Amino acid sequence: MSYDVQRLRDQVPALREGAAHFDGPGGTQIPDPVADAMSAALRSAVSNRGRVTAAERRADDMVCGAREAMADLLGADAGGIVFGRSMTQITFDVARTLSQDWGPGDEVVVSRLDHDANVRPWVIHATRSEATIRWIEFDPATGELGVDDVRAQISDRTRVVALTGASNLIGTRPDIAAIAPVVHDAGALFYVDGVHLTAHAPISIAELGADFYACSPYKFLGPHLGALAASPALLESLHPDKLLPSTEAVPERFELGTLPYELLAGVTAAVDVLAGLVPGQGTRRERLLLSLAALEDYEDALHERLRKGLESVPGLRTHSNARHRTPTETFTIDGIDAEDVTLLLAERGVNAPSGNFYALEASRWLGLGDAGGVRAGLAPYTSESDVDQLIGGLQEIAPT
Repeated sequence: MSYDVQRLRDQVPALREGAAHFDGPGGTQIPDPVADAMSAALRSAVSNRGRVTAAERRADDMVCGAREAMADLLGADAGGIVFGRSMTQITFDVARTLSQDWGPGDEVVVSRLDHDANVRPWVIHATRSEATIRWIEFDPATGELGVDDVRAQISDRTRVVALTGASNLIGTRPDIAAIAPVVHDAGALFYVDGVHLTAHAPISIAELGADFYACSPYKFLGPHLGALAASPALLESLHPDKLLPSTEAVPERFELGTLPYELLAGVTAAVDVLAGLVPGQGTRRERLLLSLAALEDYEDALHERLRKGLESVPGLRTHSNARHRTPTETFTIDGIDAEDVTLLLAERGVNAPSGNFYALEASRWLGLGDAGGVRAGLAPYTSESDVDQLIGGLQEIAPT
């Protein structure tokens, strides 16, 4: 079935304020079923997890339900789903844990394309361990990062390769499935930042070949927290810092303190919303694949409309040029600071933020410096009229 954007828009109360939202890459607006699930959790009796009282069972069910939901979304094992405060926090925890075994002569590979959450944790802990950092570079003109770019930085001393599934700044989607064998042939682990990719495409951890896959539900209609998917066997081999009384069970050994039950209820609801973007039959995983494939087709077509519109604006320079990318465009306008463009668009009811969006290495590599550019990203609720409103605003702003 074709994708019906209005069906989703009717479920997102924030859109009734009238703004055209292109700030989805920084966090999406929340549908009613997600808000309702979190509200219901907060209004119900909960306690520490257990199976004795109703409050204990309710808390346990929320945690297990969220693990199952994320496993369905990512094609992963629910026993390997870890939740944390954010993807950044989880990545710091994994980097700190893995670095226990690093030392001089070991190498850690990061990329210029990535959000700093998949750069700085590895740089910090490699430096502390006296391991060597190696950098994967991308073509600033095209935005492309290929298999050969990765292969050039890998050796038999490589311990971890950290790479994004999609750039949150310019949308570039490296061929993760083709890169994974190169990483594994070197005997290294592959840590994939899926924060930006998960919002725009069907995901299968097995097909991608990622050893670790990290993402953030608030980028795909959910609440603010982070999630990691890995095989339970891999997690069993790792021993993170934890409190003495806390469990050694996987995945709980990676989760510090009591989990935010209401947010986990929201995660499950968000995955269910995604599974229902297109009406269908079958398991939740099957419905997710159907819905996300339809969403990807819809966003690809809308992205063409967005790109053509941007190219029609006088003095506008686009910096998102990779052949295979998410519907995300970062641009600048000659003679106007990016911050001023954002302010002028806001006056016209368009939310399109500016900055480097924590993709600091990428912004500098592109020649945009720390200031970055203006980013317009599509979300599942973005409509043709939103795109037209953005382009119309830019036409008014641009110098003639």
